[in-house]
Amino acid sequence: MPRGERPLDAGDGVLLRFAHDLRQLRQKAGSPTYRVLAGQAHYSVAALSEAAAGRKLPTLAVTLAYVRACDGDVTEWERRWHSLATELSAPDLDQAGDTDAEQRPPYVGLAAFQAEDADRFFGRERLADDLMARLAKQPFVAVFGASGAGKSSVLRAGLIPRWGAEHPTEPIALFTPGPNPMEECAIALARVFGGTPGPLQAELDRDRRGLHRLVRQGLAESADDNRLLLIVDQFEEVFTLCRDDGERSRFIQGLVMAARAANGRCRIVLGIRADFYTHCTAFVELVEALQDSQITVGSMTPEELRLAITKPATLSGCTVETALLAQLVAQLTGQIGGLPLLSHALLETWRRRRGNTLTLTGFQAAGGIEDALAQTAESVYTRLSPRRQRLTKDLMLRLTALGDGTEDTKRRIIRSELDDDTDTTFVLDRLVGARLIALDRDSVEISHEALIRSWPRLRE
Repeated sequence: MPRGERPLDAGDGVLLRFAHDLRQLRQKAGSPTYRVLAGQAHYSVAALSEAAAGRKLPTLAVTLAYVRACDGDVTEWERRWHSLATELSAPDLDQAGDTDAEQRPPYVGLAAFQAEDADRFFGRERLADDLMARLAKQPFVAVFGASGAGKSSVLRAGLIPRWGAEHPTEPIALFTPGPNPMEECAIALARVFGGTPGPLQAELDRDRRGLHRLVRQGLAESADDNRLLLIVDQFEEVFTLCRDDGERSRFIQGLVMAARAANGRCRIVLGIRADFYTHCTAFVELVEALQDSQITVGSMTPEELRLAITKPATLSGCTVETALLAQLVAQLTGQIGGLPLLSHALLETWRRRRGNTLTLTGFQAAGGIEDALAQTAESVYTRLSPRRQRLTKDLMLRLTALGDGTEDTKRRIIRSELDDDTDTTFVLDRLVGARLIALDRDSVEISHEALIRSWPRLRE
């Protein structure tokens, strides 16, 4: 037996039984060396030998590559992997300290940080300060970044609290465009200035100066130097969800006019996925406004990652095991778009904490960065009846907008579009409880597009 493979007792536990059976499969294939397997599986010797070591659950991709190289039954092993991942994903509440229901989690999981989460939002201080400085000098700023880079969190938990503290008399409005950006803008203005959205939307639709006029009217009784800070997050929705070309054009023209008018009283901040930059260039007004008005949300530095990982835990009375911190920083340094996966993996690791310590063992049991999200989703899914499983897949597909030359995006739907029967309500409750979808009074949406990319079942 190659060095590093200790003998396994198939009765030692489900993880060791899985590893034991992988070794049995290799023996049936003639006991090829791991170097030979690596050449066939296109994974490293270390990855394949670790898969059969029994120390942690290997990724699904590595498992299936191992099985194919040994001429095993891929379908059966995929079923076994999902079953084991589900079993391992259940938190051990006996070792989790206080129950999760009694303690606010230090990590937000898939969801974007909100203004009320500013006390646990770390690692993006420099970027938020840069955005503050840029916005103080110019009234139109676009924040570009890959999906999962943390744009929404920077806007909501970084910019809004800072701007509110420095400019306490200035109103702030935030919204996402959805399929009807003019309507969403009117609703946001009604929250700030009062009134009803209908007449406000009529004024917005009148001409491109509509937003400019409404903001001036809304601030007529305030100090002359006060301005509205209007944040349009997930601006790419004007391209993915809005089907009315005329409304899209009017909306963009209105935003640019409100920010750049000589007597304007509105600051505009857009949060845009980087792969939609080309879509923006189709609008002359937007191109002009974007000149020297862009901030890019890139990957975190190692020190920023350390802060994002350890500070929330510290504030909640927990510590992060040194081995876990080292692995996370090494794995994510230079990576763009992995922050939601990190936050979700940390949340699941916290649920498996040993006392008040987040451990590498708990992180591995949760599935690590790559598989924690899929493992959580699969755990919810496999506990449903066949009918509810079909409802779940149908719902997730309805909440996904297929990309046209871009990655798929999430799609918000109106709650009333869904059936109000017991099965649908049950499915929604389970998905919300696992933080896989966000549900408010009127709408339903996937918590983050990372779920679309990470859960293999959605691609079946």
